[in-house]
Amino acid sequence: MDGDATVVGGGLAGLVAATRIAEAGADVTLYERRPEVGGRVRTETVDGFTLDRGFQVLFTSYPAVVRELDADDLDVREFAPGATICRPGSRSVLSDPFRDPRRAPASLRNPEVSFSDKVRTLALRYDLSKRPENDFFVGPDAPIREFLRDWGFDDDYVEHFVEPFYGGITLDRSLSTSKHVFEYTFRAMSRGAIGVPADGMRAIPEALAARARAAGVTIETGEDVESVRIAGQGRIPFRRGRADAEGATVELADGSTRETDAVVVAATPPEARRLTGVESVPTEGVPSVTGWYTLPEGESFETGKRILLNAADDSPNAVVPMSEVAPEYAPDGRALLAATFLGDRPLDRPADALRDDVRGALDAWYPDRDFAGLETVDVSRVRFAQFAQPPGVHAGLPDPDDPEGPVVLAGDYTEWSSIQGALESGRTAAQAAGQYL
Repeated sequence: MDGDATVVGGGLAGLVAATRIAEAGADVTLYERRPEVGGRVRTETVDGFTLDRGFQVLFTSYPAVVRELDADDLDVREFAPGATICRPGSRSVLSDPFRDPRRAPASLRNPEVSFSDKVRTLALRYDLSKRPENDFFVGPDAPIREFLRDWGFDDDYVEHFVEPFYGGITLDRSLSTSKHVFEYTFRAMSRGAIGVPADGMRAIPEALAARARAAGVTIETGEDVESVRIAGQGRIPFRRGRADAEGATVELADGSTRETDAVVVAATPPEARRLTGVESVPTEGVPSVTGWYTLPEGESFETGKRILLNAADDSPNAVVPMSEVAPEYAPDGRALLAATFLGDRPLDRPADALRDDVRGALDAWYPDRDFAGLETVDVSRVRFAQFAQPPGVHAGLPDPDDPEGPVVLAGDYTEWSSIQGALESGRTAAQAAGQYL
């Protein structure tokens, strides 16, 4: 492969696409409008605490993660399998007996889940483990709640465990998200761990950017792309790819232009739709709010490195012991907790009100402790954390080569909303761009 390619957007998809095109022999320039790469995967440091942009985790068994990243280089800190189901005066562990056999007796005695549902969970695990990779995200679809009902799971299991646990994954405690997302992530958790890099989730795009630069990609940050034009045409609305296209022009916000043989549009969904005119790019987003909290100096918080699920209420949906899992996330002698809030309402609630909800939940779950000293470190309010994924949405997502001319799409919105989807889409987009190079 030779020629010249331009990538618009420095999120995970854009970085993978740029790297693979460059590794194949083309000259590649990537434009990112923000001062740093990463897209929705970003991390900040506040008062010595490491805070990801919203609660994000890495599924180490995702095929694209295994292919594009090195978990050892990322120094991933892993959560213990399963979670702790919490309600006032009660905490009970539900773990994976295969990945955490020491907790199997406690999980077997867990009163929140019936023995029959524990057996069904193992049967579901076995069923999904036998499915080939290309069997997911195709075929009949249904909401997660309906899928679990068809499997015969009791309402108590769904309400006490699945609602808060998958509320954190899909940002939808109502379980109206596509069952395909449940199936794929459930299998991923049975095959590998969930964790965070010691340096925060920013380590993921930083690793991808380092690989891109090593391949020869020129990364230009702080550069906003105004439009993309096909040779001989004005600004597009695009339709379908043509292998005989004669290049394109990328116009930057400052008025400068770049002639290129192929363009990979890896911008945010709204920007991708604006730049390409492809109407099937999803632009309806699901919000997420994450509160970051610390305890008074010297106080610890021990959960066995498990997420605490709120079985009684949805505010917060869950509390996550970040510094217990990854001590690097907090200064010495301090504990860092993350609490997740779902839906639109938390986007506008005052930080003190969110903290009071977390404090009240912890007081109820740990009646022998006093959380009056719980302090807010920061609150992250993300209005577009994922694109909405109701049943059937994946069948209507755009293909990478839907735009007209030598322009292709890269982004999780061509796969499914996840790190797996973003990384995989970058690989697929690079292959699609190869026909013009």
